[in-house]
Amino acid sequence: MIDRIEVALAQAGAASSDFDLNPDVILPGRRILRDAAVLVPILDDAGGPRVLLTKRSSKLKHHPGQVAFPGGKIDDGETPEQAAEREAYEEVRLPRGHLRVLGRLPCHETVTGFSVYPVAAAIRPFTPVPEPGEVAEVFTVPLSHVLDPANYTVEKRRWRGEWRRFYAVPYGPYYIWGATARILRGLADRLDADHG
Repeated sequence: MIDRIEVALAQAGAASSDFDLNPDVILPGRRILRDAAVLVPILDDAGGPRVLLTKRSSKLKHHPGQVAFPGGKIDDGETPEQAAEREAYEEVRLPRGHLRVLGRLPCHETVTGFSVYPVAAAIRPFTPVPEPGEVAEVFTVPLSHVLDPANYTVEKRRWRGEWRRFYAVPYGPYYIWGATARILRGLADRLDADHG
């Protein structure tokens, strides 16, 4: 499966956004987006590949308590791959050099003003150490769960006075939604198209 992901990501793909399911939203033409990168870490586990995710600290100002990939803003001079690896080290102590980049998913624009570059990588087993100021929990989800489009729902919530629709892919006690779910859905769609 990890080899299939690498092959699928070598093909060009369309960008995604938090607005994909909200065609009525009119975006300002001259919005300024900040560059960020996230690592989509895939652990080749004995029971099958798993995606590593974090639950953000409830004390954070932005996106408290949400499920997310390790990631953050891209510093000057960094590539998305370098930023994603640095952030994964800072947030969960993924050892540097402990991953093999499989490829980049298309850029994803968030409703909060970021251009997010998702970097998929195969990671070796390690013991995560959550950064206490940012990460409340580190957990894994079977890759097969997030690659199955049937596990996704479209839900809606009021945001700034308007209804906003978004993808969700719950797993056990974890509610995976928003940009994280949209990026995973993009990966699922890419592999589904590659398989078909």
